[in-house]
Amino acid sequence: MPRIPEETIQQIAAANDIVEVIGGYFPLKRAGTTYKALCPFHQERSPSFTVNPARQIFKCFGCGAGGSVFRFVMDYEHVDFTSAVKKLAEKAGIRIEVEELSSDDLRRLGMRNRLLALHVQAAMFFHRNLLKSPQAQIARDYLHSRGIHAETAKAWQIGYAPDGWDHFGNWALKAGFSREEILASGLVSQRDSESPRAEFYDRFRGRVMFPICNDTGEVIAFSGRILEKDPKAAKYVNSPETPLFTKGAVLFGVHRSKRALIQSNSAIVCEGQIDLITAFESGIQNVIAPQGTAFTSRQARILKRYVEEVVLCFDSDAAGEKAAERSLPSLLAEKLAVRIIVLPKGQDPDSLIRAEGAEVFRGLIQNAKDFFEFQLEREAGKPEFQMPRGRAAAARKLAEFMSHISDPLLREMQVQRVASRLELAAPEVARLTSEAAARSRSSRVEDPAQAAEAHRSDEGPRVAAVTLSNVDASVKMLALVLLHSKEARSWLLAEAWRPKLESEPDSELVEAILEHQHLLDDGAGPQMFLSSAPDSMEGAFVQLFEVKPPEHPLAVAQDCLQEFEKRSIRRKIDSLKARQRESHLALEDASSLHQQILDLQRRLFDIARPFSPLR
Repeated sequence: MPRIPEETIQQIAAANDIVEVIGGYFPLKRAGTTYKALCPFHQERSPSFTVNPARQIFKCFGCGAGGSVFRFVMDYEHVDFTSAVKKLAEKAGIRIEVEELSSDDLRRLGMRNRLLALHVQAAMFFHRNLLKSPQAQIARDYLHSRGIHAETAKAWQIGYAPDGWDHFGNWALKAGFSREEILASGLVSQRDSESPRAEFYDRFRGRVMFPICNDTGEVIAFSGRILEKDPKAAKYVNSPETPLFTKGAVLFGVHRSKRALIQSNSAIVCEGQIDLITAFESGIQNVIAPQGTAFTSRQARILKRYVEEVVLCFDSDAAGEKAAERSLPSLLAEKLAVRIIVLPKGQDPDSLIRAEGAEVFRGLIQNAKDFFEFQLEREAGKPEFQMPRGRAAAARKLAEFMSHISDPLLREMQVQRVASRLELAAPEVARLTSEAAARSRSSRVEDPAQAAEAHRSDEGPRVAAVTLSNVDASVKMLALVLLHSKEARSWLLAEAWRPKLESEPDSELVEAILEHQHLLDDGAGPQMFLSSAPDSMEGAFVQLFEVKPPEHPLAVAQDCLQEFEKRSIRRKIDSLKARQRESHLALEDASSLHQQILDLQRRLFDIARPFSPLR
């Protein structure tokens, strides 16, 4: 895709006063030097949403949302950065001159636009068939039996793929789409993949068709459900991965439900499209469905934009339970709270709502159990749980789940809770959890499938949002002075700072500041810096910009770097002492280790400057 030059972005930022932009969406009330309003990103009774015209940033002290004018438009309109820039450029009357595209870029962009046009018309083709074709009576009868009538079918643009080998392919050719475009859409397949001119046939035949949209509502793929029982055919068939569609990066229904997701701050996760549609049309609209049965890391990242909690509602059979367990790592990695709905045996959300009404389903949602509580109860119900071996097995299983909790405090609390329920020592459960976390990290590094997913992702590997309250005090203090002091930035850039910070938690905050320090040095201000900083750190930087910096920032920066050097030396000493405790250590090696420890202890003693961390 074409890239907007940084100079243009700066010009657009300067031309759009954040108070004027946000005030165009809802009224702001002046409060001293700032402006306040009820936060649009969460429900509240007293205003905690603040807009700072001097720094050109916004911050909600209730839900933590914050950033530049670009971030506000992205979050409020639910668009990407490029779209937000274009919206603000149009508002300011600024023409965007994109950098020249290569011939390959132009070809890819042209193909993407043609595929989007093809999918829009394909959805209309399938929908017309459902409404008017005599052959589609079987589909209309099926949808009617599931409580989906004409108005609902129109709202979701549900369709029908004719039961023939070439109905869609011939229609697409007559509609003016090329053979290359139709093949690239994934809506047809070639009879002979080795021959580029081989005949193709329709991928979807005799199926109810559900358009799959991205979060802006563009049709990018389809899911087709079979109507007649065929032991050789899959119940559901999805579009293959195409230039438009990556299965693990899309949530079905999010284009319709995102406002309800934000308002409730909770997502009800259904297994299938019909479950979701039935729930949505019954008034329970904070619903989404993954394209498959388990969440990927990219789907969890998308969901994190809207909610803090996920309620899993998979089928109550063994397959549904496994799907819930497979979803957990990605959801916990994004610090999402996870609860489980226990459905009556043999029921799914669609059948439950149609049989007993939406209020019964709402009651199940309200009473959904915390995932770990649910698992504890399941394990406690097994006969072997009464024996020590059974409780040990339960501890290992729960340790695997707890190893995915990225928040150290939450993990410790969960370990204490599990240990108490299992009547085991908390340090032992903590050890099992740490070992499980180490195995998980190792498998992620070695798993080629995950590496491929990260490579395909236009967002890159998952990076959890940095929460300032969890950042090490010394890193926090250094980041604070670097944001506010050009002198401190210049001094640190001249120092050998990387080896001293590489083992520090959240040191990427400091790296990001130094990487984008030119924006601060040039006087572009917080807004331009925030728009260029990594998304995962934007909230933390907003909070740091709001903190008054300490006096003598250079001295504080020097203190911080010395503290990191001390920590690095202490870690080396601890490592050498651990080696000293190894059995069968040769006398010569023991003597060498002892000398190295003495040398490091002298270095530690020579670092004389006192340190005062941020409290």
